Amino acid sequence: AVEPARPEWGQGWCRAGGWVAESAELAVVLGGLAMASLPGLVAPAQPFDGGGSSSSSNGCSVHWFRRGLRLHDNPALQAAVREGGPVRCIYILDPWFAASSAVGINRWRFLLQSLEDLDNSLRKLNSRLFVVRGQPTDVFPRLFKEWGVTRLTFEYDSEPFGKERDAAITKLAKEAGVEVMIENSHTLYDLDRIIELNGHKPPLTYKRFQAIISRMELPKKPVAAVTSGQMEKCKTEIQENHDETYGVPSLEELGMLQSSGAVTPTCFDL
Repeated sequence: AVEPARPEWGQGWCRAGGWVAESAELAVVLGGLAMASLPGLVAPAQPFDGGGSSSSSNGCSVHWFRRGLRLHDNPALQAAVREGGPVRCIYILDPWFAASSAVGINRWRFLLQSLEDLDNSLRKLNSRLFVVRGQPTDVFPRLFKEWGVTRLTFEYDSEPFGKERDAAITKLAKEAGVEVMIENSHTLYDLDRIIELNGHKPPLTYKRFQAIISRMELPKKPVAAVTSGQMEKCKTEIQENHDETYGVPSLEELGMLQSSGAVTPTCFDL
């Protein structure tokens, strides 16, 4: 099998069913996080203040969906809507992945279905998902300028590729005068902190993992889903041609299906 050149396209699950990358170094840690969610191991939830002014003086906020394709348990999204003002929810679809033979048809189908479900959920809140095609480092400078973005929020990514990508985006945002807010919600525990407490090395056994997290604060309970009341203060204009410009593409549009409906062969099909 061909190793994906971009490691964020791995296989596995964590916390709420988002995509996670394969990582030999973090395999034990990630595997332990699901066990860590047993009853009694989660601290009481703190109320999340979703209020804020409805004034448009706050500028446009953008929430960048990546792995956590959900409206609940999403503190970064809550941070975007907290202050009021227009909020646009985006997902960046890199055409490189569509051309990669390392990504199977079923994985693509699941991703697109998840994006459609997310868009439908946003529709119920009088909003929409903006699917933007291109590489993040090319997309964001244009969006910052065209949309008048003043705030960018997204979920922390602990993978090496994700860290490098996010550092580049954060740099571009600061150069454009855009505030960046990053929240940790993909895993129950801060993976970087776990590695730090283990002498800057990943724990290689579950027993060692348990010993480390016993010295850490309990995970916070998931924050509530954004509400229609919150989104009412964060309305953004939706164009009539939204589906043509920012809609979720089909497998055929991505070149995954032939006109006859047959699956385009890939290296392997997960």
